[in-house]
Amino acid sequence: MDLLLRPGARTDAAECGRICFEAFDQIAREHGFTGDLPDVETATGLVDSLLTHPGFYSVTAELDGRIVGSNFLDERSNAVGVGPVTVDPACQNAGVGRRLMEDVMHRAEARRVPSIRLLQAAYHCRSFALYASLGFEFRETMACLQGPPIGSTIPGYKVRPATDADLPACNQVCRRVHGIDRGGEVSDALQQGTARVVEHGGRVTGYATDLAYFAHAVGETPEDLKALIASASAFNGPGILVPASDTALLGWCLDHGLKVTQLANLMTIGLYSEPAGAYLPSILY
Repeated sequence: MDLLLRPGARTDAAECGRICFEAFDQIAREHGFTGDLPDVETATGLVDSLLTHPGFYSVTAELDGRIVGSNFLDERSNAVGVGPVTVDPACQNAGVGRRLMEDVMHRAEARRVPSIRLLQAAYHCRSFALYASLGFEFRETMACLQGPPIGSTIPGYKVRPATDADLPACNQVCRRVHGIDRGGEVSDALQQGTARVVEHGGRVTGYATDLAYFAHAVGETPEDLKALIASASAFNGPGILVPASDTALLGWCLDHGLKVTQLANLMTIGLYSEPAGAYLPSILY
């Protein structure tokens, strides 16, 4: 197969967006699920934002001069997140996805990053097998939750919009829980006005870049995340991702009206520490 891999360009957004929507939609429907992206326009907007963001590496696959897939690498922290990786349904199961994955893995290796991470739709066995064959290790199953806003508070925990002055405290919390910080993502969320922090005992004990599919949150305890989730006006995109092993947090969410819509697997290569606190990953990691 004469496949050409090249850096992504903004002019690829329309075709890569179409492929992104159709690939996810078809695979989801084959397994009785709803796709992560509601329409081509939303997928194109997502791809365009990644192609133009300086913190993302992108690669586009061409076959006989026609775009057949793309992949991205979130390079905003020391741990890099893969995705979305999508292949035109007409070209799936022909090795394109593997080549796209190998490309971003070579990129990470060249940059000597300590950890590569991704989340994989649990119902898609072929992609799980692909990532496992490439050396990714299974770490945790995540439950995607969606539902109406909870609209409550947790006694003793104050949630407020984050400011630039909160960045060091947010990074400290993340390092305490994960061993690394995700300051680049927090900085983006501060610029977008979506970041919020939770205070307990007079200090910042948790934060969220948003309560959404492409956002993450970290807290010293499940109570910190309960406060952040309870304060959200909506859960954007398909919903929030809650570790299935965090029975206290997951059970609380279910008791407050949120529903499980699908499961996803966190998989990693390289450095990984078991979290020493509570967290919600983004769909990238």
